Amino acid sequence: MKLHTEDDHPDGCPVGATLGVIGGKWKVVILYYLLEGTRRFSELRRLMPGLTQRMLTLQLRELEQCGIISRKIYPQIPPKVEYSVTNYGKTLEPVVRMISDWGWKHLERLGRDVKASPKWKKATQ
Repeated sequence: MKLHTEDDHPDGCPVGATLGVIGGKWKVVILYYLLEGTRRFSELRRLMPGLTQRMLTLQLRELEQCGIISRKIYPQIPPKVEYSVTNYGKTLEPVVRMISDWGWKHLERLGRDVKASPKWKKATQ
């Protein structure tokens, strides 16, 4: 897997550079949950039932390669792996929060009743 570089966006577009790191259906959702705190792989799987194990693994690896999240492996049986947001990754929190806020407003507009994690729901009220 290749680390995203400035060569990926030769025109220097900052939006393209950002989407190169967090683009796709699941990366921002993963960040949304990891910004609440450290989580194990199985927790992330439960939080995102539409995400396959293979895709979660790929998305986590890409976020880790870009320095957005870190992975800690505990030497035990069965293996325990935890994921958390790095200091660099935390710089994306305002972006994720804005996406979350917009999503709440959009869901309200559609008349949807949804549940969100307490931290983020509180932030939007």
